Amino acid sequence: MTSNTGGASSRLNYADKVMLAPMVRIGTLPARLLALDYGADVVYCEELIDHSMLQCQRVENELLDTIDFIKEQAHHPVFRTCAKERDRVVFQMGTADPERALKVAKLVENDVAGIDVNMGCPKEYSTKGGMGAALLSNPEKIKQILTTLVNGVSIPVTCKIRILPKLEDTLSLVQLIESTGVAAVAVHGRYKEERPRHPVHADVIKAISQAVSIPVIANGGSGVINRYEDLQRFREDTGASSVMVARAAQWNFSIFRPEGMLPVDDVIRDYLRYAVDYDNVALNSKYVLQQILQAEQQSPRGQKLLATQALREMCALWDMADYYDEVQVRRQAKQEELERKKGLSRYEPRLVDGIYTMHVEYIRKEYPSAVSPKTILLNWSRTEYLPQPTYETVKQGSDTKFNSVVTVGDKRYASSFWHKAKKLAEQAAASVCLRTLGLHDGKLQAYITEAKDDGKRHVEAHGKSPSVESPQRKKCRTEEADVAKMDDNEDGSEGQISQSKVHTDVETSQMKDVQQTLKADHRVTKHGDGDGVRGGKCHGTDS
Repeated sequence: MTSNTGGASSRLNYADKVMLAPMVRIGTLPARLLALDYGADVVYCEELIDHSMLQCQRVENELLDTIDFIKEQAHHPVFRTCAKERDRVVFQMGTADPERALKVAKLVENDVAGIDVNMGCPKEYSTKGGMGAALLSNPEKIKQILTTLVNGVSIPVTCKIRILPKLEDTLSLVQLIESTGVAAVAVHGRYKEERPRHPVHADVIKAISQAVSIPVIANGGSGVINRYEDLQRFREDTGASSVMVARAAQWNFSIFRPEGMLPVDDVIRDYLRYAVDYDNVALNSKYVLQQILQAEQQSPRGQKLLATQALREMCALWDMADYYDEVQVRRQAKQEELERKKGLSRYEPRLVDGIYTMHVEYIRKEYPSAVSPKTILLNWSRTEYLPQPTYETVKQGSDTKFNSVVTVGDKRYASSFWHKAKKLAEQAAASVCLRTLGLHDGKLQAYITEAKDDGKRHVEAHGKSPSVESPQRKKCRTEEADVAKMDDNEDGSEGQISQSKVHTDVETSQMKDVQQTLKADHRVTKHGDGDGVRGGKCHGTDS
């Protein structure tokens, strides 16, 4: 056990360790867990910017058994962690402000083992905000940030730097860093302007190791690290307490195995299991797999990977489609069990932020070719003299998922399921609206597996659906009654002609297509709640 000089207790000892370095787009949960499985002692998450994290809420994800830090209305979390890595994951942030840094650290403090500040990233997206390597020229800001964090949180604080052009300046900087009370310092042995193709300055890291008493973590040696034994050799060459590896790990995470490295296909399968288990973003998983494949991206399977968009497609390339399907079945069963415990049903609409919401996935093959929820809803709206339904669709996440809200009258409806295409999301929203109103959405009977009593329970609990018969339709029905009275005093055929003029103004051929599909459902609706959708004649159809 170690402790910060500032007095905060520490659960994490940074000495004599091999570590997974923070890597953008690589260091997400599946990669971190895989590195731990293979033998890494400590894993760092990818650099996460303070501004982004401060927009997040901490959410306990019961379905995945994870802790998610997620932005409002986002489909994927900014940071996801779990109990398995709780005592060995270090949260790295990009920041240029002590107060923001502390707020982020307090947000994640109880879910990670340590806090690290990125002070070495040379990329423009980091330096232009005064973060990363830009801090190397501002030692006073470094001191403020680290001192604030050390005094403000109970877990160890560290930072990761690059070396400066002059050795004396580098030594002065690390001694200042040590004085803030940090638990360790990670040193990438290259100058800000240098890139991986340049040799690492092991001699400078060694000089730093001799100049401070806190653990020094050597980084930047992937060019000379090809197997587990090379990790120890790099540690000896730099005189460091620990070694942190980046590129050598992203090429093959089994670099951490003392027993020897595994074939690439084995590593990929192990990675995909974690990606599936923790519902990792497909595009992120694809990127990681491409880094593992390296030159093999040009192989036939590498080219097939390039064409994939979904995680299941990636699994299929490594004969893991069955595993993906099994996990989805278990996850759906768990979701339904969680909802039952909470007294909810994914098939029963509930009001969420003013929107009637159900968990509905629209699958085109489950509907007749001439029928869709949008068409049915459009024609129902016309029979009710309501304005045409309007759809608002948003796109979220690097997976490019869509969610749509449909407005009918003064009510809004949406599915909690995110779809891969805008048109599918709109159909799902229309389906939710129809189901909430107690109407059949056109789905073929063979695919209807939901609990059939849910709609009736919704009516009993919440009253009749708010727009089953709109005021406009009621007015129309009253006018029809008046017309019928007048017809009693006129020739029957003339009355029929007069009435048909009203009907045919808005009658559509599409409505005829769906009448047979809807007929049985309307009979059920009529007898189910005692009212349902009336058999009006305003538009020449029996709804």
